[in-house]
Amino acid sequence: MRTSIRTAGAVTLAAALFTTGCSGSTGSAGEAGRTTPVVELGKVKLVSYSGCDDMLAGLRRAAAKNVGPWGLGPPQIMYAEARSDVSSQAKAVGSGQEHSTTNTHEAGVDEPDLVKTDGNRVITVNRGVLRVIDAATKKITGTLRLVSAEQAWAPADLLISGDRALVLFSGGGIIPFGAMAKRAASPGPRYVLVDLSGEPKVMGSITPNGSHVDARMVGSTVRIVVRSQPEIVFPDLGPKLTEQERTLKNREIVNRAPISAWLPTFETADAKGVGVKGSVKCEQVSHPDDYTGTSLLTVHTLDLAQGLTDTAPISVAADGDTVYGTGTSLYVASNPRWWWWPRPVDDVLPAPAESDSGQAPQVEPTPGDPSAPPVDPSADPSPAPEKTPEQPPEETEVHRFDITAPGAPRYVASGKVPGRLLNQYSMSEYQGHLRIATTTNSAVGPSTENSSSAVYVLKDDTLAKVGEIGGLGAGERIYSVRFIGPVGYVVTFKQVDPLYTLDLSDPANPRKTGELKITGYSAYLHPAGDGRLIGIGQEANAKGRTLGTQVSLFDVSDPANPRRLSQMFQKESGSEAEWDPHAFLYWAKTGLAVLPLNTWDGTANTTGSALVLKIDDAAVTKTGSVVHPKPKPVKKGEPILFDPTVRRAVVIGDGLWTFSEQGVKVNAMDGLAEQAWIPFD
Repeated sequence: MRTSIRTAGAVTLAAALFTTGCSGSTGSAGEAGRTTPVVELGKVKLVSYSGCDDMLAGLRRAAAKNVGPWGLGPPQIMYAEARSDVSSQAKAVGSGQEHSTTNTHEAGVDEPDLVKTDGNRVITVNRGVLRVIDAATKKITGTLRLVSAEQAWAPADLLISGDRALVLFSGGGIIPFGAMAKRAASPGPRYVLVDLSGEPKVMGSITPNGSHVDARMVGSTVRIVVRSQPEIVFPDLGPKLTEQERTLKNREIVNRAPISAWLPTFETADAKGVGVKGSVKCEQVSHPDDYTGTSLLTVHTLDLAQGLTDTAPISVAADGDTVYGTGTSLYVASNPRWWWWPRPVDDVLPAPAESDSGQAPQVEPTPGDPSAPPVDPSADPSPAPEKTPEQPPEETEVHRFDITAPGAPRYVASGKVPGRLLNQYSMSEYQGHLRIATTTNSAVGPSTENSSSAVYVLKDDTLAKVGEIGGLGAGERIYSVRFIGPVGYVVTFKQVDPLYTLDLSDPANPRKTGELKITGYSAYLHPAGDGRLIGIGQEANAKGRTLGTQVSLFDVSDPANPRRLSQMFQKESGSEAEWDPHAFLYWAKTGLAVLPLNTWDGTANTTGSALVLKIDDAAVTKTGSVVHPKPKPVKKGEPILFDPTVRRAVVIGDGLWTFSEQGVKVNAMDGLAEQAWIPFD
């Protein structure tokens, strides 16, 4: 699922809290006998469980407080997959031809995407098939089907290191190709390691029981974040019980759940598909002082050069969906309880104390139980009115991990700021500080009259606040953020688009230096060097109605006076680059820029192409477009199997490569003359 940046600003931003692994004794990891300290930053505390009994009691207690009449957890429809909110494009020269790389947030930190290249070969994953294309001959040299044609819908991305590819299937229900008769569909995402040294072949796979959040790779080391919920079955209680009675019954069920209901599980399989089941150990799980007990976050660490020997999983009793990584740090940020909270119950059942046997003592009788004490006949028989729950605080929790050493991340610090993040773009680490942009009172829909945005500066070793600048976009919300060195750019929108420039050179005294108001908005900002900034978004009229794709070139060389130098506008259109910056290609050497473009013709049909632009110091100019062949005709009533919409673009040598479900087209960068069409049969 790909989530619009506009949508991403309105979806749940749940929490992810990690800390060092807990020990079965009272000692912290590596320091036997020494009590693990509580780390307190504002209202955020991180502590370790003292053992499995302590863990089970804590999880039961927290989950019981957050159970409702229909069970645990937020509605999944409101939970967006956090991925693809990235924003920098790098040029790379390796052993192959000069080539572009995936447009990522931070240099040296790779992110999963549909296409990867090293200049010698191009690797793609499309409709469940991995393909290797020789860049010189423009021929497919290797094909590996990973799922059946019936599961071609399964979303997948790639990470590449040397002759190893990691294919990340982010959806559940995936069945390995050729294994339908002997293996059931996986309950969660599936990560497949592929050997590319010859004909592509599977080396093994990892299948966690949970949902995919995101992944980052530094060098050959990949860290994958997976979210899981407790496996607790809540039976149908029938139509006669009130919501209060249902909640009390469900709390009893939670208070009897075993530790296995929470511990994250996974299966590691070899090249033949023979799997070994594993589980995160109690000593590898930690928790914040305040948590819901309704989900856990697990980080798996894989060194692609070493294979799937050990994923070094660590977990925390928390939720999360926004990941930001640098070469030395991994950040997870979220608002854990914005979308869902349980109705309060006047007579709360206390969570039972935990015994060494792992079994809960007998709980107190519940309403309707024959063993309950007699009811006072003089008492008012009418049920107490149900309380209206208060909305949870609109806060973003941030957690930093040190990833400089091999293996599992090391927890560093946690902090909290008001408001909600738009996406990972809203965070940036620079010279010992984390800058983070949020919007408060950013209700879904048009009701944003009281909203406002701010940028906070946190010390990276403690995540304590050292400075802030607020009052950005009153009555609006953030549509895009970009931090470049000591400067920040924030776009807010409702009817017009203020582009704010911020001076963050003094962490304790950040300040707004300039503001530019234009119609429409930029959903993605890309640095273009020499005081230039590229904005991709939508033009809009004076009332805020969007009109079509616009690409803007801003002059930000004078922070007090940002200006728009040029605009390219395509009416009745939209681009995937607005919500997925992986789709944007900027080749600084020649000023080439490419983005997918879908235009609406007034019917249910859209026309997809790759819009090719030239961006220099003063102007944005359309130089042409690349269109892929139409799909082959199918019989009446049969679905179209392939989508000709262009999704990605890559530069290799003097060629522009564009990718769709149909295949790959190669055009000359100079003049766009067609050089090759490589169909995906």
